[in-house]
Amino acid sequence: MHDIMPISQTGSEKLREELGELEQEVVLVRQRVAEAREQGDLRENGEYIYGRQQLGFIEGRMAEIRGKLNYSETIDCTQVPCDKAGFGTVVTLRDLETQKKTVYHLLGPYDADLTDDSISILSPIGDALLGLTPGDKVSVNIPRGLIHFELLEITPSPIK
Repeated sequence: MHDIMPISQTGSEKLREELGELEQEVVLVRQRVAEAREQGDLRENGEYIYGRQQLGFIEGRMAEIRGKLNYSETIDCTQVPCDKAGFGTVVTLRDLETQKKTVYHLLGPYDADLTDDSISILSPIGDALLGLTPGDKVSVNIPRGLIHFELLEITPSPIK
């Protein structure tokens, strides 16, 4: 049984766009594979072999995206309450050892991207922050060791 994961509207739209692009690409690749098949001996036909591999990768990614969309619940992050840390909120943390401030956008595993300062609510830090309110302190065990944070602020998401 699969758990239903939350996903932002923006994340859902990105997945749907990618799926649409892959659906167009798969038609072209299938056409190239069919043309390569007509050239004769398939064992030594590099274009056919490469086309089949490419087709497998594209179809695999399409299945992965469909699975994510089927087992997700789209949530408008701009409408999420900010009384406690949860999916869709933006949290400001202070590392209690270095005093460095960090801002994270708490998202689901299907649209979290550390390069955009967003983390999954299923990650060690994201999970530890769920339900906290400003002023709360938390210790999180991550691969490089134990870190200690104080939650300074919770703000609404800038993305849907």
